[in-house]
Amino acid sequence: MTYGRIGRMAVWAVCTAAPLAAQTIPPLPDSSGWGVHVLALARGPDSAIWVGTYGQGIFVLRLGTGNWQQLRHANDTSAHSISWDFVHAFGFGPRGQIWYGTVGNGWGLSSDGGKTWRNWEFRELGPEWQYVAPNGIFTLGDTTYISTADGVKVTSDDGKTWAVITDSAGATTAKDPVMGRIQNQYTYGILKLASGKLVVSYLRGDAISVDGGRSWQHTALPSKSDSAHLAREPAFTREFHAWHMTITLCGAPEVRVETAFLDPIVLGSVVGTAWGLLPRWTPDSVPCLSPPWAGSVPPLTALPRPSRHTWFRRPIALTDQSFIDQTYRFGSTMGGNFQPHQGVEFNNPDGTPVRAIGGGVVIYSGPAEAGANTIAIRHDRKLTTDNRHLFLFSVYYHNTRLLKQVGDRVRAGEIIALVGNTGRATNDHLHLEVHAAPTTDSSKIVDPDVRYPPFNTNPELWIAPLPGTGLVAGQVWDSQGRPVPQAHIYGLVKQEPEETPFSFIETYGPRNHADPVYHEHFAISDVPPGDYTLGVEIEGKKVLRRIRVAAGKLTWVEFRPDAH
Repeated sequence: MTYGRIGRMAVWAVCTAAPLAAQTIPPLPDSSGWGVHVLALARGPDSAIWVGTYGQGIFVLRLGTGNWQQLRHANDTSAHSISWDFVHAFGFGPRGQIWYGTVGNGWGLSSDGGKTWRNWEFRELGPEWQYVAPNGIFTLGDTTYISTADGVKVTSDDGKTWAVITDSAGATTAKDPVMGRIQNQYTYGILKLASGKLVVSYLRGDAISVDGGRSWQHTALPSKSDSAHLAREPAFTREFHAWHMTITLCGAPEVRVETAFLDPIVLGSVVGTAWGLLPRWTPDSVPCLSPPWAGSVPPLTALPRPSRHTWFRRPIALTDQSFIDQTYRFGSTMGGNFQPHQGVEFNNPDGTPVRAIGGGVVIYSGPAEAGANTIAIRHDRKLTTDNRHLFLFSVYYHNTRLLKQVGDRVRAGEIIALVGNTGRATNDHLHLEVHAAPTTDSSKIVDPDVRYPPFNTNPELWIAPLPGTGLVAGQVWDSQGRPVPQAHIYGLVKQEPEETPFSFIETYGPRNHADPVYHEHFAISDVPPGDYTLGVEIEGKKVLRRIRVAAGKLTWVEFRPDAH
């Protein structure tokens, strides 16, 4: 199963130093003790190395210096800092321009070597264009292309004016002139090939332009039935001089990460990894890689077992963008930047079909929180646990159109709405919630004035995992037997979706509810099978567990500070 796409360099490796021309590459500063998660790596025209990270901003190593300079977001607007610390794209213009792109808050430009930045974020862009594709910024002369989950933004005057490349739905809402049209606005990257062609990669194929993006020819991917969600390898792989490698984790022969490295002409002799920088490998010299926290591998203590739930279907078809947003999963705060999340996200272009996860009756259809077009279903299926009989509901937010009314009966898989960005949203996506409630009162399930519903649970325990993957759930306790809120659990390898990269599991906060069957503190689905060493810090101590994940099963794991 190929999880890597061109452009993302997220593999598991040690932090090490490496020679690069006249420079020595020092290890990246690690303030967390769990390594630095590198999302983007680029060399500037002045030979400076630019590193984009997950939550730690940008690191720059300039020629002739031996130390990394860290650039981070500052709330003080007079500082002219970058807009967001989750950075996974860079681009360089012919007059010293430096562009960066983020996971969830737009992009920015510096014309003074990175001292100050002009940013385009939610205030300038509105509820779209926030998710830049991995390594999705490309410059061609004076023209800059920024590939995002809402289409491609194009400027030839450093952002004074913009044009867009989008699909037919995006063209109806675009505030800037439409420069060209592609079949799907949810793009994964844009490149100029050696042949001079411009290529955009998206869900079901690629689009090729020979006139700088004004007209496009679609090249479809071959159909792969229920595995179509993995068929995303861009057609420009060979022409862009990339090569693939399968990395094996030490002590975990079952876990392999396939990735793509860019040509050394682009990057020099270093590659980005999930934990830092290391020398560029050749296919004949692949080391066994250990995480920096692992040390001795703990014994295998957590094994897969059948789920205690029967699963609902996924709300987005596998032939669309069916991956769960990994940066803002249920209970997540994205490293403390947001309120604890009450559902899961499926980022998709406007108009993508939303499907009922199970059969039942529509109990709500209309505007909900902040005007989000919302539909809710009471399912025929019920849950009996702990001497309680609970009713099951699913709720679908932010739709552009609702196709069912209150009282309508729906079947599993039936289209009930179309994806949009209505209400409090920063991009086109579906927000899904699953509730297990002791009541059929719809006001306890959907209430526009209630930010934290009383009975919602983690949807990742309720919807079927992607084909060939499993689930992990468990608990994290302190020495007093209390749950540890918002703890970060490291060690899982998940590379999809690359547009919202996975870095760590986050335990729930006090406003999230555990599942009435599992009583878990965290849960994550769509995990590739294999053995993993997971680590979390409890009361200043690193606690490790060795687990095994199997397709179609759930692995339960517990962390306590006094265990070995």
